[in-house]
Amino acid sequence: MASKEPEIITDKNQMRKWSRAMRSRGKTVGLVPTMGFLHDGHLSLIREAHGHTDLVVVSIYVNPGQFSPSEDLSTYPSDFDGDIQKLRAVPGGVDVVFHPHNLYDYGTTNNPSVNNVNEERDVGVVSCLEQGGGLGHETWVKVERLEKGMCGKSRPVFFRGVATVVTKLFNVVDPDVALFGKKDYQQLRIVQKMVRDLDFAIEVIGSEIVRESDGLAMSSRNVRLSPDEREQAASISRSLSRAKIAAEKGRVNCRELRDSVVKAIEEAGGRVDYAEIVEQESLVAVEEITSPVVFCVAAWFGKVRLVDNMEINM
Repeated sequence: MASKEPEIITDKNQMRKWSRAMRSRGKTVGLVPTMGFLHDGHLSLIREAHGHTDLVVVSIYVNPGQFSPSEDLSTYPSDFDGDIQKLRAVPGGVDVVFHPHNLYDYGTTNNPSVNNVNEERDVGVVSCLEQGGGLGHETWVKVERLEKGMCGKSRPVFFRGVATVVTKLFNVVDPDVALFGKKDYQQLRIVQKMVRDLDFAIEVIGSEIVRESDGLAMSSRNVRLSPDEREQAASISRSLSRAKIAAEKGRVNCRELRDSVVKAIEEAGGRVDYAEIVEQESLVAVEEITSPVVFCVAAWFGKVRLVDNMEINM
């Protein structure tokens, strides 16, 4: 089957015009938001999108609003040409690649009262966007409770940045359906709650984690692992799998399960950021597994922070 050449759109107004034109013809639009450096996990979202909508838009945008100045924005991997090649090869193809240069460029002139907005901010909640002036961007979307735990503890600007950029993408692309991977489980639940609370007419679908042959969850950051770290990082999924089997056999004490996973990751050379067993919808931590939960983990291997999780449906 011949490959499909996606239309590449960089302008917000042009993207909005395209979506409105397609919807006026009765077509449904699906959005797969990404930060690029695509892997099979991203491509699985696109394949799933074809089962829900007539047309598929993939956004490629590394969002400065979700990185703090101490994080890896400057080294986040990028290969736009390679991404386009991969999208051409996806069965059914992609209709549009939305690749804006800067979603926060409002054409503001250099005005100190605009560009120095973070002078009055608590420096603990400043993102890379605000550190650079942000061209006067002041409006943020926060999902107050869901963003506080797990990744929100060590990355205090992250989910505010995610919720804000996803809102911007939803407003520009105007999709009927949006697909997110379950690897970033907390992110998925935050987006779903935001869509509900703000009455977006968008169905948010969570797609299953795609893994490497050794079980490591696919991530754009995996490429930054050394060969030894790459081998060690597989301890995350292995220990989660053992915990899930143990829970299904009746070991439902969460402290014991958490301790076993933390020990396995640390013995492999990792440094655990968190290991939490939480209720799937509310993300509230539980002491004992009596209903469907998800075991969420974040761990460092070298300079790379990886997240993974495993649902336990009991």
